[in-house]
Amino acid sequence: MGGENAKVELLDYWRSPYAMRVKIALEEKQINYECNEQELLGNKSSLLIEMNPVHKRVPVLIHNGKPICESLVIVEYIDEVWAHTSPLLPSDPYLRSQAKFWGDFVDNKIFSSGRELWQAKGEKQETIIKEFIEGLKLLEEELKEEKFFGGDNFGYVDVALVPLTCWFYALEKCGNFSIDAHCSKLIGWAQRCKDRPSVSKSLPDPVKIYDYVLELKKMFGLE
Repeated sequence: MGGENAKVELLDYWRSPYAMRVKIALEEKQINYECNEQELLGNKSSLLIEMNPVHKRVPVLIHNGKPICESLVIVEYIDEVWAHTSPLLPSDPYLRSQAKFWGDFVDNKIFSSGRELWQAKGEKQETIIKEFIEGLKLLEEELKEEKFFGGDNFGYVDVALVPLTCWFYALEKCGNFSIDAHCSKLIGWAQRCKDRPSVSKSLPDPVKIYDYVLELKKMFGLE
């Protein structure tokens, strides 16, 4: 199923941290794939609607013509199918469950707060910033003094979280706060991740992300 000659296509959107996860996992596994950039703000492609009829959003991994949706599900799929190299999830069942727990935490606490943060104003934004920082501090506690969330090994939780770091600049500018001032350990971790070719190749320029956010704020009347 996961042979070297397998056809792998990713329905992508350059600014999506969810799609970035998949690109990082594919790069870690050294899998050759075709990146198919989608337009999400206008008319969605017939291919995207066909491959993800439920949510109609990226990322979608198409492996030998079969679609896999939702970024963390895709990362797990990649790890299982191409299990012979660079494992992302621990083999120990307990450690595996903990990694999945923190991946879910990143989705439901960190990514969701970040998405709300740049859209909010005033007291509401201050509340969201506080919650966002609290969530990052919990992740710092889980990281401890390790190099990565998997210890010396870059893995699942790192893949889940690191794409959001290219959004940090935009979030700080929109919220007028400093992540480094509160979570310097996490900033150090982010730099170690970015030193990996799989990450540096997959994350866009933070300034480009900020410019995109400004466009969205203007489009949605949030200036």
